[in-house]
Amino acid sequence: MDTTQFLVDGAGLGLRRSILAKILNAPPSEVGFYEVAPENWIPIGGKLGKQFRAMTERCNFICHGLSLSIGSTDPLDEQFVHAIKAFMAEHQIKLYSEHLSYCSHGGHLYDLMPIPFTSEAVTHVAERISRVQDILEQKIAIENVSYYAAPGQEMTEIDFFNAVVEEANCDILIDINNIYVNSVNHGYDAEAFLKAIPAHRIAYAHIAGHYVEADDFLVDTHGAPIIDPVWNLLGKAYELYGVFPTLLERDFNIPPLSELLLEVNTIKTIQAAWSDQHAKASA
Repeated sequence: MDTTQFLVDGAGLGLRRSILAKILNAPPSEVGFYEVAPENWIPIGGKLGKQFRAMTERCNFICHGLSLSIGSTDPLDEQFVHAIKAFMAEHQIKLYSEHLSYCSHGGHLYDLMPIPFTSEAVTHVAERISRVQDILEQKIAIENVSYYAAPGQEMTEIDFFNAVVEEANCDILIDINNIYVNSVNHGYDAEAFLKAIPAHRIAYAHIAGHYVEADDFLVDTHGAPIIDPVWNLLGKAYELYGVFPTLLERDFNIPPLSELLLEVNTIKTIQAAWSDQHAKASA
């Protein structure tokens, strides 16, 4: 994989307001980039807004949206997309990503709902992604999501995902934990899913923890430490495609910063190991 394709590099961390003051004066050197949900920061002014601006002036940032609702049948909120464009320009944010899901139907649903895996949905979603890209004047990255039901399924998850990103000509945010969670919940091979991803579209990755409801039912919570099978799957992705930027997501039960940085450093350790492997293989 050509690493020059990436807009950020290294290991990233989701920026939460609870840790902003702790890192403002001395951003941790191990964090290569930060990710924020634009919905949480666009309206912020005052002291917190100034602190955020101080961070974006010093560090690399990307946006990961929560409410674009790219799969909805509601009209696309173009005013919101223009607000994202202005926010990205103001803070020199390099990339915008969103979930391959929907979260509105005549109003917000406050959850990420699965899009039916159908050819009709492929066309509908791809057209909306293309419109967002036209407004932003750059490609966006679409994330494979966790889901617990597949209503109206006409094709597999990976075939649906690949069809959408191909038709929309967008990039990919590959979520390693979501692949693992879905592979357990829906009984498919996680490595086979990985191998079917169009690697040239990968912009960056997410990795996170989950909750074990039962041996065959996992819940994607982003509220627990990452387990070994998910770390191993990240290593497999690097083995297949080379090292790409990877961000730690932790949205609930947020531990002390020192514990978050331990997981960030685990990402960096795995990245370094696979970078060495690829360097030796190409020597």
